[in-house]
Amino acid sequence: MRFIFYTHSLISDWNHGNAHFLRGVMRDLIRRGHEALALEPEGAWSRDNLLRDQGEGAIDRFHATFPELQSEVYGEDFDHGAALSDADVVIVHEWTDPNLVEQIGRIRRDGASFTLLFHDTHHRAVSAQDDIAGLELADYDGVLAFGETLRERYLKAGWGRNVFTWHEAADMTLFKPMPEVEKTGDLIWIGNWGDDERTAEIAEFLVRPTKELGLNATVRGVRYPDTALAALEDAGIRYGGWIANADAPRAFAEHRVTMHIPRRPYVENLPGIPTIRVFEALACGIPLISAPWDDAEQLFRPGTDFLVARNGDEMKDRLKQVLADPQMAGDLAISGLETVRSRHTCRHRVDELLAVLGECGTQRVVQKLATAEAAE
Repeated sequence: MRFIFYTHSLISDWNHGNAHFLRGVMRDLIRRGHEALALEPEGAWSRDNLLRDQGEGAIDRFHATFPELQSEVYGEDFDHGAALSDADVVIVHEWTDPNLVEQIGRIRRDGASFTLLFHDTHHRAVSAQDDIAGLELADYDGVLAFGETLRERYLKAGWGRNVFTWHEAADMTLFKPMPEVEKTGDLIWIGNWGDDERTAEIAEFLVRPTKELGLNATVRGVRYPDTALAALEDAGIRYGGWIANADAPRAFAEHRVTMHIPRRPYVENLPGIPTIRVFEALACGIPLISAPWDDAEQLFRPGTDFLVARNGDEMKDRLKQVLADPQMAGDLAISGLETVRSRHTCRHRVDELLAVLGECGTQRVVQKLATAEAAE
């Protein structure tokens, strides 16, 4: 089948974690014999910022790293009807311009035979509810929400007739242990600043414990204000700026422990959504210690797959334990990796996507799925 993904950007992962997941999903679809194309808008803030930050070389690097992935940039004069004429499945991300969201829905309503899905991987349903409520989704066959609590929000608000939980996951062809890499540091945290959504949490769970323990620590990410950079420097934490997602596995491999610091909107209003870095870190076999979040859907085994620190003092204690006890660190790494491999890879998510299409797909798609299943 031919899958078309409207996304903010496939090419750029600058402050844009959904690109990680979409790349993995598209790669798995291609490995299964499907076609996959991403369409992204001109002037996308992620791609523009990446170019300003890193230059054209970062774009070239994407194409060299993922030669099988195709993305086309569209402008105001782009003919969306023509682009979708041979599509079987169209998946529209929630960062897509609202007018275009509605236009694609009209194309579907006016007789197009593709299955049309809306994909939400953000907290705007609670932090900017009017933005999501204003989207015209009546002509969409289904909604993919990246957590059960988000799915329930859509259902309660009437923002879609078929709403499915579709978590993010790790691309295991990219994220995997690298035991041959020498460990040169204690702690790494890969995360963006986040619009003041976790300022206090970063100070409590990362900066203070690192400073008090005197750890050899590195932070990678973007949008850190001068005050944050000064705090990192004061704590002796190296700041490395943006990191290409394809380089994250090696960065994890070079360090002995990492952490998860969730953004406040997820903790307070969308429990059960860990965001993609947890999946990716555990897939790399690095011990992980997390600030509090509610694993409401039992995606993992807290205490076994990763440790939980309720406050900064506990984070300090957990870091000391993991760094001083190779057996504990190894057990955490093995358990986390086992859970991701068994439940949370992009291969699993593509299986789930195909199951969704079997449930709410158009006749054309359901028939193609049945033909493919019969041929296996």
